[in-house]
Amino acid sequence: MPMKAKSMRSFAAGLIVAAGLCGLAYFSGPSGKATTQTSEKLSVAQMKSLLTSKGYVIQTEEELNEQISAAVAANVNVKEKPAEKPSANPSEKPTDKIIYRTMLTVSSGMTSIDVGKALERAHIIDSAREFSNQVEKRGLSSRLRIGTYEIESEMKIDEILSTIFK
Repeated sequence: MPMKAKSMRSFAAGLIVAAGLCGLAYFSGPSGKATTQTSEKLSVAQMKSLLTSKGYVIQTEEELNEQISAAVAANVNVKEKPAEKPSANPSEKPTDKIIYRTMLTVSSGMTSIDVGKALERAHIIDSAREFSNQVEKRGLSSRLRIGTYEIESEMKIDEILSTIFK
């Protein structure tokens, strides 16, 4: 049974009225933001207590500036330390030697070249290329062990290789 023109107009008018009522209800109803956002005002003491209980350290700007100036003053005092007197014999060399230490983590997929570069960046060895050449010369390239190792710059190349390779 086909719809007649009069019933078609009535149906369309009903749709328009329904859409209008829905729009009116949507826009005139309470805002979602206003109903979900309830905040309570905390006092300064309550805020400090809450932050302190969460592990934060609370300082005033004045306290922070005092700490910064104390740190700067301590650093200046260290720099102004008098230099050591030179030795009577100029041929004597200082006996202080810097020893570098690193925790080297060898992960899956790393090569001896990667290990050499990491050791060179940590000032353990002088040349990553020399290290890689030693590994190849000794046939150890396929015997790299995965793990974390403590390596020092005082260690000889044999000690480093025996630590990292099987």
